[in-house]
Amino acid sequence: MTLADNRTAGSAAAQKPPFRADHVGSLLRSPALIALRERAAREAVDPAALREIEDRAIRDVIALQEAIGLEAITDGEFRREVWHLDFLSQFQGIEQLHAGTAQQVKEWASRGQTAPVSLMVSGKLRRVKPIAVDDFKFLKAATSRTPKICIPAPTTIHRGQQQAIGKAAYPDIEAFWADIITAYRAEISDLVAAGCRYLQLDEVAFAYLCDEAIRADIARNGEDPDRLAEKFVDVINAVLRDRPASLAVTMHTCRGNFRSTWRASGGYDRIAEAVFGETDVDGFFLEYDTERAGGFEPLRYVAKGKRVVLGLVSTKTPEIETKDTIKRRIDAAAKFVPLGNLCLSPQCGFASNYQGNLIDAEVQRRKLALVVDVAEEVWGGH
Repeated sequence: MTLADNRTAGSAAAQKPPFRADHVGSLLRSPALIALRERAAREAVDPAALREIEDRAIRDVIALQEAIGLEAITDGEFRREVWHLDFLSQFQGIEQLHAGTAQQVKEWASRGQTAPVSLMVSGKLRRVKPIAVDDFKFLKAATSRTPKICIPAPTTIHRGQQQAIGKAAYPDIEAFWADIITAYRAEISDLVAAGCRYLQLDEVAFAYLCDEAIRADIARNGEDPDRLAEKFVDVINAVLRDRPASLAVTMHTCRGNFRSTWRASGGYDRIAEAVFGETDVDGFFLEYDTERAGGFEPLRYVAKGKRVVLGLVSTKTPEIETKDTIKRRIDAAAKFVPLGNLCLSPQCGFASNYQGNLIDAEVQRRKLALVVDVAEEVWGGH
């Protein structure tokens, strides 16, 4: 057993998530899995063959996380092409729309690339079957650590773009929210029944509401960005209402993560009071890797007792951060949130789509190990 194994198997296992050293979830796919995904973009592949390669790759990435010393273990989102599309498109009433003509989509596929896709609610939204439950069961059976399942937040389809909700299906937007709340509550209930004790909601709408250009677009479409933030909090709280005490829930706020690029900028000031003070989660994964995230001052609104997971290690660039720089940033954040309520993680996932960010597997390993090492030095086993 390694030193990392010892410290993780000790006090960390007794803590409730999020953990001092944690991560957002998605990880770089293996070359074999990427190759099969690219082939699938061009032609039909045997689902059983794909599943077999996924299973093998997931076991390998679980072993990697355990060896590094992480307590929260994910499947790397290896069964998904894109972090949110695969999950949300399994709801009845949601369809994927490709950007461009049929010929352009074919050309993308010929290059082994996934054509840009958006989601549209074209009919009444229903959960007709469990979505992530089987994936969670496989993960849980494959690790002795804490399996974490990551799913897109219920606000992801809307994210300030109400035009994505077809008026023919939902002339009353409140009926849409009621249906998606019902669908998510059913999915979470089944995850809990399967043994899930750590759930992460991946949320982009809140970070988008921090970007002045995006806020202006939303306002031009007739929406009030500040009221939307409050509405999104209400939706997430309704989804999590009456959850069992055994289920820890965190929320990751993402500014965009596609092949090392990003979408939104701006500090959390615009949404801090509503989101940090009123969202019924146990912890917030917050991106603080660059100046785009603003300062730590908005953390003063974080409700008492909730944990903040500081995303101080970039998943977008190959440069390895220094321990001293990270520790100075943690000290700065501790002026607004008690050190005992802080944790550390990479700023986002390493692969929000199957192709992944523009770094290699060794850089990923070193960055995850850095998170574990710094957390041990800052908080010890507490």
